[in-house]
Amino acid sequence: MYKLYSYFTKDGSVGLFSPEDDDIYHSTYGAASEAYEKFIFPANIIDFLLTHDSIKILDICFGIGYNSKSFLNYFLNLKNEISKKNFANLTKILSPYNDKIYTNNILHDITNNYTIYSDNISEENLIKLNERLNNYKVYIKAIDTDKVLAYLSPFFVSDRTEPPKNYKLPFKNDKISKFLSNQKCKQNSKTGNSINSADSDISLKISESLIKYPVELNIILLDKIIRSNPDILENNDIAELISSKKYRQYFNGYICRLLDFYKSRECNYTPLRRIKAFLHNIYYNHLSKRYKRALNEPLYKNFDFDLKINDARSELLEDNNKYNFVFLDAFTPAKCPCLWTVDFFRLIFDHLEADGMILTYSNSAAIRNAFIEAGFCIGKIFNPVENKFTGTIAVKNKTLIKHELSEYDLGLLKTKSGITYRDENLNGQNEAIIARHTEEVNSSTLISSSKYIKQHKSKI
Repeated sequence: MYKLYSYFTKDGSVGLFSPEDDDIYHSTYGAASEAYEKFIFPANIIDFLLTHDSIKILDICFGIGYNSKSFLNYFLNLKNEISKKNFANLTKILSPYNDKIYTNNILHDITNNYTIYSDNISEENLIKLNERLNNYKVYIKAIDTDKVLAYLSPFFVSDRTEPPKNYKLPFKNDKISKFLSNQKCKQNSKTGNSINSADSDISLKISESLIKYPVELNIILLDKIIRSNPDILENNDIAELISSKKYRQYFNGYICRLLDFYKSRECNYTPLRRIKAFLHNIYYNHLSKRYKRALNEPLYKNFDFDLKINDARSELLEDNNKYNFVFLDAFTPAKCPCLWTVDFFRLIFDHLEADGMILTYSNSAAIRNAFIEAGFCIGKIFNPVENKFTGTIAVKNKTLIKHELSEYDLGLLKTKSGITYRDENLNGQNEAIIARHTEEVNSSTLISSSKYIKQHKSKI
């Protein structure tokens, strides 16, 4: 059976540990929180919704779907509050963090705060937005190579804001146990950086309505996955995992039962299965309000979800779409360099709209240089929780950048650490890409990053 190493993060969402990489997929302070901080809030989504009638998102390294699900939940929260004309309550959605500084202010007083990432928030604009959201078209293409993890995305529990009481890991691992027990450590597996925080619970918490994904959202996602990937109904790993007592605490029982309903609809009808299917149809079509609400949600009708289990390079070579937003959430170049090369970024460039945006957690000089060489203008993502820049934005339209690179950042690009990864044929193996990069770094006459940093500090 597929081995799943799951745990609850501090905001109640489920994180994963990878034994192959000996590292975690998600920050222990919150898998859902991390998605909002690094991809959703910096994307300036509300400005985009005000000026477009549809949105196309490319989610590279989908994993268990936090980036896509967080966008959908943000969209649903925004739509529901606007439709109710609860403009004052919108501060909890438009302002990323539910803190007294923001929630005690009225809507127009917070429009200039950088944490909202918007200059166009007003009651008039929100009323206009309300008129179009019910018919707003959403398309997400999600790509990952791990079929089981991607198929599991709708099943994980999503209604918590903290781990269950007396929670214990279902497996033994000293590294993940240390992460979870360290109250002052926030760890991101992809960056590999540990960040000390004076407040273990994160003083600026994201609104609970965003952290808690509604069951209806997972119903919609499951339905869309089944339609594009019907083999999920016959996947033995999925069936064994969601029925295992070992993992029961991590999965939503309702969504697990819903999969059985879909299976009963698709099965070859023996007399016993016909009875089972009949009972399932009675329950879900006549008794389940959640199921009916999900299928009546305008998002269900206007949302296309295309999950591809494939190498992102191969998938994009066959893709004719242009996207408004790209969430690039691959592991670091040390583990997955094939998705960080100049050549792959050029491929994404061809798939990005003129006003499109790529968002990634990486601050790497090599990655930023690769974006520039591929034709992008780049900027930085600011995280108010950590009070530091924690990611990179790549765009074609420079006016979309709010935080430009500093002189120090630009100087770092000219060091050995700014030497890019290359994969001209877009089919290279990770080991070969790393070996080539290592050789180029070793033979380079550029100044080392450590020497550059030392020189920079001496001038301060």
